[in-house]
Amino acid sequence: MARLFSNRDRPFDLGVLPTELLARDAVEPIAGVRQPEDDALAGAASMLGALPEYRALFGRHLDGPVAAARAPVPDDPVARARNLKASAYFLDATLAGVCALQPQDWLDADHPPHSHAFVFLVEFSREPQPGEPGAAWIRGTSAARADLRCAEIAVVVAGYIRALGWSARGQVAADAAGEEAVQPQVDLAVLAQRAGVARAVDGVLAMPFSGRGFRVAAVTTDYPLAVDLPIAAHASLAWPDAATYLGAPGTRPGFEDEELARRPVHLGRYAMERIRRVEAPTTLVLRDEIQRVPKRADLFTRALAGDLGGKARTERTRFAVKHPLAFAMTPLIRGLVPLQGTRERLQPTGFGGDVSDPQRNADAIKALAHVLGADLVGICEAEAWMYYSHDEAEGRPIAPYHRYAVVMLIDQGFETMEGASGDDWISGAQSMRAYLRGASIAGVMAAHVRRMGHSARAHSNAHSELLHLPAVLMAGLGELSRIGELILNPFIGPRSKSVLFTTDLPLAVDKPIDFGLQAVCNACMKCARECPCNAIPFGPKVMFNGYEIWKPDVEKCGRYRLTNMKGSACGRCMKTCPYNREDLVESERLLWLSIDVPDARRQLIEHDDRTGGGQRNAVKRWWFDLEIVDGVAVRPPAGVNERDLDLARTGKLAAQQKLAFFPPALQPAGGTTLKDVVPIDRPAGLAAYAAAESPLAARRRSGEDGAGP
Repeated sequence: MARLFSNRDRPFDLGVLPTELLARDAVEPIAGVRQPEDDALAGAASMLGALPEYRALFGRHLDGPVAAARAPVPDDPVARARNLKASAYFLDATLAGVCALQPQDWLDADHPPHSHAFVFLVEFSREPQPGEPGAAWIRGTSAARADLRCAEIAVVVAGYIRALGWSARGQVAADAAGEEAVQPQVDLAVLAQRAGVARAVDGVLAMPFSGRGFRVAAVTTDYPLAVDLPIAAHASLAWPDAATYLGAPGTRPGFEDEELARRPVHLGRYAMERIRRVEAPTTLVLRDEIQRVPKRADLFTRALAGDLGGKARTERTRFAVKHPLAFAMTPLIRGLVPLQGTRERLQPTGFGGDVSDPQRNADAIKALAHVLGADLVGICEAEAWMYYSHDEAEGRPIAPYHRYAVVMLIDQGFETMEGASGDDWISGAQSMRAYLRGASIAGVMAAHVRRMGHSARAHSNAHSELLHLPAVLMAGLGELSRIGELILNPFIGPRSKSVLFTTDLPLAVDKPIDFGLQAVCNACMKCARECPCNAIPFGPKVMFNGYEIWKPDVEKCGRYRLTNMKGSACGRCMKTCPYNREDLVESERLLWLSIDVPDARRQLIEHDDRTGGGQRNAVKRWWFDLEIVDGVAVRPPAGVNERDLDLARTGKLAAQQKLAFFPPALQPAGGTTLKDVVPIDRPAGLAAYAAAESPLAARRRSGEDGAGP
């Protein structure tokens, strides 16, 4: 829901709720208090059975080795606490606080010598009403789903602290259904009170400014932190006044839950049902001319094999996880791959209820995706040309195996993007957070579908057998943008990562969309102007392997992301796009104006320039600039990218721009493995781009109607 008030001036570590307004006092916690639970029991068809293997995986990573030396972080315990709170909010915790551990807080006599607890809670998401799509799968599972998210955050925050050089262990409520349940060593309900994130009300924890339930987790550590006071006994947990209820401090408004309650869960937060649906994408796709490509042809896979040279090959294994926060996510991202699922056909079990109606199935699947944390969901047919042709490890052919693809977008977060340059030290962590969240969501969903007796397999950034780009396009989640190999959504812009799972569960598919992006990108050159390596075309779209696309120079882009020594990876094109915007009523009005009134599309670009869109906002800069070198977090030897907008770059860069692309004939052939080096032929790539067919010529040649949008 669009907000009335901007959060531009609100530091990220304060969170989405105005807890700084609460009265606080050094009161002792009440023992024997329970965490909130579900109002109703889960039914026989619930998705609870899909969670234990994921809880077990997360449980195995709650503790681990500590870096050999300590990072050069500030000595100020307040700065440290603010950084950890912002890290938790970045990972989608709802509230976070810190307390000093007391001897009576421990439940296990054999506990680590930790002095502090970083405590956070995760709210329950909305559930479908009885009879709504997905209700049989979802109702009664809020606590278990929130505990799973708590475990994910605890693993990452604890791993982050250990990467900084201090001991840390995640503490999460035990999974009653799991065979490998890890018991918390501390009383989480007591710590929630002591850290000031909740208060006891009639024997149950309650949080301020929310009527939802929640679950609590913690990270215990010897990392010195500034502590918070408990919520005072006399303090009201309700909204203090009308202005705060409306979100005047830049916080989440109190009416948001009421607004969301008017929308069925399967529709999600964003009004995608209002966007015009079309029979074919707004960019030409000639299916008969698309050649399937091997995974070995992916630019980052080519770098790993040595096709881009020694430096790119060395940096390939660390470029996106050089920052300790991103580094802490990698064990889970890798650990999720073996859980991705099956390609083989299964026998229907009858579990999960009646699945004979494809539309009902599709709506239920979307509802499940939204409650697990996906921001946008669409469904398309997993057409043969979307599958890779061969794997990269053994060169094994990949035969298409599932009919449908459930495609999800994970928002990388506006506030952190607002504080970043797009290619500084938080960039890699932004990507890794979305990849981790997406892999977990898709994996759990595929596991639930398999329990119903339908084959399903997740496809994440760590391992995918489908190209995500065409699936996102065909599932109606966006249009191709000037950025090139990126589908841009009208509500969150380019600021997303995709994940999907394929299945043979009967599903109704979505149509592509048209919200006028081709006209806006034709007029706007902002991403091309701000690209650090001049890899995004200033010129028109071309045809590439059957697609109409603003084709970027993936070698330039990839080399920069891999070898960026003043940051981790790069997302500067996303940072500077006019569709990367704060979710305000005014910006939403301009979006709909640009959709409904074609002549007003220029206003979207002009408003972005006028309001400083793409500039860094220092208030939102919450992370420490650190780089892991030889297993230890240090100050980055090369420094940090401190970029802001450069309005004078367009003419110079456009005149100098020379782009290459590498069609299938210039890529490693199917069957090539990582053992075989196939150097990139840049001269041939430059010649191929110069000789590229125009979309208009392709339309005329293929008999497609019209000249395109």
